Amino acid sequence: MDGGLRLRDPVGMVAQRYRLYIERMDASRNMARFYALSIEGTLFGQICLVRRWGRIGTTGRMVQHSFDDEGEAVGLFLEVLRAKRRRGYRPKFGARHAETALSA
Repeated sequence: MDGGLRLRDPVGMVAQRYRLYIERMDASRNMARFYALSIEGTLFGQICLVRRWGRIGTTGRMVQHSFDDEGEAVGLFLEVLRAKRRRGYRPKFGARHAETALSA
């Protein structure tokens, strides 16, 4: 993660940009999944971890976790990332899928 980049959130509360897009593919199981994570500020002054996941090419599902402290959000971000990496998710280097998943 680049310490020089700032996330443009509505209240300017997030100190560093946290965005991640990973995929898990297995042709033998007809599996093509994505998982996207981002940390954003809310209009109510909280920090929000946004998780999006689903089959590649679909909108998928989304859940948001709100925190008063950015450190707590980062902790969950890293915990989810470790779990997904253990299950075989890997970074996808290409803006097309990542921007779609993160902005959905």
